[in-house]
Amino acid sequence: MAATALGAGALVATRVLRRSAEEDALEHARFLDLQGKPRAFAEWRGKVVLANFWATWCAPCLEEIPLLVATRRTYARQTLEVVGIAIDQEAKVKQFAAKMQIDYPLLLAESQGLDLLRTLGNRSGGLPFTVFLDRAGRPARTKIGALRQPELDSTLAALVSS
Repeated sequence: MAATALGAGALVATRVLRRSAEEDALEHARFLDLQGKPRAFAEWRGKVVLANFWATWCAPCLEEIPLLVATRRTYARQTLEVVGIAIDQEAKVKQFAAKMQIDYPLLLAESQGLDLLRTLGNRSGGLPFTVFLDRAGRPARTKIGALRQPELDSTLAALVSS
């Protein structure tokens, strides 16, 4: 029984440490927006944040952008912010954002974004990758691959109501 308790304690400690590393990575992450202004996740504390890592060359990423634009509009009154984190070049992101009429904040991460998404649990570096942050700025859920409406609605319903 002691071995079981020790093992469970080690598992909990590992999860707590990993969670702290994720929170620390988000707390220290700084990226430029499309206007060249440094941005940090702390500015959205108090809101639920859907942080979406994407690239202009990623077909599933591009397919989910209209869903993200619509989601931001639907949940705006419930203090949700969608933040796009582009693993791409500034010129391409600006051109694509204008073409798609993306109205949520876009941050330019380039290769630094790959380090952050791996720290957040996406070891493969696959895109799109979404991290849902609670109102305190803590990661509540992650998703590798394109979001779909039903799972997006159920995840956000739980987060915005808490």
